[in-house]
Amino acid sequence: MASFVLVHGAWHGAWCWQRVARMLERNGHQVFAPTLTGLCERSHLLTPAIDLNTHISDVANDIKWKELKDIVLVGHSYGGMVISGVAETMEQAIASFVMLDAFMPENDQSVIDLWPAPMREGLLAAERGGATTIPPRAAALFKVNEKDCAWVDAQCTPQPIKCFLQKLPLTGARERIARKTYIRAAGYENPYFNAGLASARAKKWRTYEVPCGHDVMLDMPERLTEILQDVA
Repeated sequence: MASFVLVHGAWHGAWCWQRVARMLERNGHQVFAPTLTGLCERSHLLTPAIDLNTHISDVANDIKWKELKDIVLVGHSYGGMVISGVAETMEQAIASFVMLDAFMPENDQSVIDLWPAPMREGLLAAERGGATTIPPRAAALFKVNEKDCAWVDAQCTPQPIKCFLQKLPLTGARERIARKTYIRAAGYENPYFNAGLASARAKKWRTYEVPCGHDVMLDMPERLTEILQDVA
């Protein structure tokens, strides 16, 4: 039996992991899928102060207070930023570290540092104009399968803007974890996730490519479950 901690990406919540969680639990594993502060069923806690550190604390405290050990820590998309920060304080609890079509930050980078310049400038302009959240992007843009698109659009909620602006100091804890994996959704063309895969390969991480859209846990839950059990 393994213990999995599944961290969702921007605009999402624990709901996106339901299919994978059920499969893992049927196979005897423990699964924890926290919803990050300010999102989905925790959207009533949304404030302008929520940032990347808030979400790192959400996950780190889940691990700490539930006394989880030898976990498989999985981060999807923006969740790659979160779990990279979690590794800094909870390194000893993590047996396997998994980036799922995720941002791969290096020391002192933010999400927008990994974006193309026009996107970066657009978000900074929105912040200067007083924006405190980023509206959800349409599921179709992430190549979510047609059957799930309307449901995903209904489930997503605004993302606190500071989560994308805050830089993440890293000391190398992530790289010291023995088992590291990057899973790329090959059906979703994206330069920064291509860069994450290339970085993982350069660092000799284990890598996989799956032929689906960005929300792998919805498009190919069976295959994702197989991979997660393999890397556990």
